[in-house]
Order: sequence, then structure tokens, then C-alpha cells
Amino acid sequence: MVATLGGAVIAISGTVLADQLRTRHEDDRGLGSRRREVYIDFIAAAGSAHTRLRRLAHSSEDTTDLEAASRAALVDASLYEVRERLFIDASAAVAGAGQSMFERLRALRGVVAGGARDTSSAFHDVYHPYLDAVWAYRVAVRDELEGRSLSPAVFGWTAWDGRERCPVCEENDSDASARR
Repeated sequence: MVATLGGAVIAISGTVLADQLRTRHEDDRGLGSRRREVYIDFIAAAGSAHTRLRRLAHSSEDTTDLEAASRAALVDASLYEVRERLFIDASAAVAGAGQSMFERLRALRGVVAGGARDTSSAFHDVYHPYLDAVWAYRVAVRDELEGRSLSPAVFGWTAWDGRERCPVCEENDSDASARR
């Protein structure tokens, strides 16, 4: 009788433990899936807002209210909503990289709202740090999801910020050198 009860307790304990492990594994898989989705949604929303801001900065038309149009670029892209989802599901490293990217995008929005054209130094002074933050976010996501790093050298670049490939910055540097 004792042996039977002992066997039953062991069997039930094993079943409960196996069920808990299965549930934990399913929860972890669900979190991984949610994270991947929100990581992609966040960079897509930021990309959409970025594209609209660049259009505003490039437009030859005088937009009467650049402040409102630049704010709408972020709101219409659902960036604020996706950012909140990012904070809920993201790891600390990815949430930090995402927040940095968001702050740089808001700085870009600020110069566009102030009337900076996409060919101006003011625009590029905030644009390139934004690009650097975008790549830092991508690297953080890739490191978390795949455990593989990524460096600018993979693309033949020396830095993520894009200055070395920017014809506007190159021209501005040449103009500054010529004035010296």
C-alpha cells in the first residue's frame, strides 16, 4: 500500500512538473513571438515617421504649419502606441535602444518643425545621430533574437551614422575646407 501511494505521488509530481515546464516553454515562446512582432512594428513605425519628416524637409512647398505636420508624422505612424508596447514586452537592452532611437527621431522632428531643409547642416546634425540610433536598435534586436552581432564593416562602412556616404555632408565638409 505504501509503495503504491509512493508511486502515485511520484507519478502525479512528475505530471505536474512536466505540465509546468510545458506551460513555461509555451509562455516563453509566446513572449518571443510578441517581442519579435513589436520590435518590427516599432522600427516600421519609426521608418514611416522618418520618411514623412524627410518629405517635409525636402518639400519645396511652404507648409504653413511645419510644427503640426511634423507632429502628425509621428502620431499618424502610430509611433507612440507602438513605443508603449515596446516598453511592455521588450528586454531592457532593446527598450533602451528603442528609447534612444525615439529621442533622436523627436530631435529630427524638432529641426524639421523649425524649417530646416534636408540639405541644411541643422538637419544633418540630427539626422545622422538618428541613423546611428536606428542601427544600434537593429543590433540590439538582432543580438537578443539571434545572438549574432552586426557591425558596419559587414556593409563596408566605418560607422553606422551614414556621414561617410552622405553627399550633403561631403559637400558641406568640402565647402568648410575651402573657406579655411
